[in-house]
Amino acid sequence: MPPALPADPTRIRLASTVEVNYWCQTLNCTETRLRNAVLAVGPLAADVRAYLTR
Repeated sequence: MPPALPADPTRIRLASTVEVNYWCQTLNCTETRLRNAVLAVGPLAADVRAYLTR
C-alpha cells in the first residue's frame, strides 16, 4: 500500500517521519540520501528529484 500523500506535495519536510518515509519510497532512496539531497538543494521536491537523478 502506498504511503499517504504529504500535506504539501511540493515540499519535503524532514521533521515528519511519515513524510520522510513517503519521499524515500517515492524517490526510491534511503533516508540518508534524501536528507543529504535536501541539505544540498533545499526542500522543493522537484529540486530534490533532479538532484537524486543526476
